[in-house]
Amino acid sequence: MNRMVSAIVSLAQHLHAIRHTPQDYRPAACPHCGLGRLWRHGCYVRKADRRSPSVQSLHPIPIPRYCCAGCGHTCSRLPGCLAPRRWYDWAMQQRALLAVLRGLSLRRCAAWTGLARQTVRRWQAWLAGRHEVFAFHLRSRFGELGRAGELAEFWQTCWRSVSLADAMTWLNRVMVVP
Repeated sequence: MNRMVSAIVSLAQHLHAIRHTPQDYRPAACPHCGLGRLWRHGCYVRKADRRSPSVQSLHPIPIPRYCCAGCGHTCSRLPGCLAPRRWYDWAMQQRALLAVLRGLSLRRCAAWTGLARQTVRRWQAWLAGRHEVFAFHLRSRFGELGRAGELAEFWQTCWRSVSLADAMTWLNRVMVVP
């Protein structure tokens, strides 16, 4: 099951889709047992809009949940702009990672983005640790990445074609992206 809905690229679009076309989020089958009978099971909320001032923020963001009629497990689907299990969206992560890949120190990157150094370091380690697997799958989908070199060159080339959100949403179709 795709945990991310690739067509939803912004939080405003997500809120509109939740109100007007909630069926876009319904999975075709249960990720646990494969049965195709899932019903809506409420939602949970996330604080996903971390860049806007608190007055203008879109908090809280509802994330729809579904329950399987067969096995009773629940699952949820995220909009493509949100990273699973992370406080910040893909766009913020891409900005921070791009700065580090271009040679900016963790301290300067943290000051520039307003993030903690540990957060930037953790994202950098996450990308470096999964680079080989991610690059393998992305090269099979995007031919122009076949000539891209190692980590820094590969991701800078990738992000000229597709955003980190789009790349992770596509990767989520072939593997689990934490």
